[in-house]
Amino acid sequence: MVDPEPYYPPLSPFQTGLSSKCPRCGRGDLYDGFLSLKSECPRCGLDYTKADAGDGPAVFIMFITGTIGVCFAMVLRFGFGAPEWLVLLLAIFIILGLSLALLRPMKGVLVALQFRNKAREGRIE
Repeated sequence: MVDPEPYYPPLSPFQTGLSSKCPRCGRGDLYDGFLSLKSECPRCGLDYTKADAGDGPAVFIMFITGTIGVCFAMVLRFGFGAPEWLVLLLAIFIILGLSLALLRPMKGVLVALQFRNKAREGRIE
């Protein structure tokens, strides 16, 4: 059901992206699956087919989780003297867990920023 409301106040792209909601109305769900976007917002009818975050979220997540994982591994190994197998096992679980936990909200933020900044494909005029 599409809302008949024609005016939508500007919303924070970070708030709507982190909550996985529509960047225009802030109420409709953004995702159809884990990372696949719906074709349109079920509340306001915003077309999501042109939204493409590309590899941006993955790059940010790799930098963030890689830094946290390496720092954690070094503190665990050199600060506490943990064995290599334990450090490797815990670092892998932390990196994988953080990656899966952060990927969906980060993609939502980038899609909301595209909407907010009216991003579109480049054209040669």
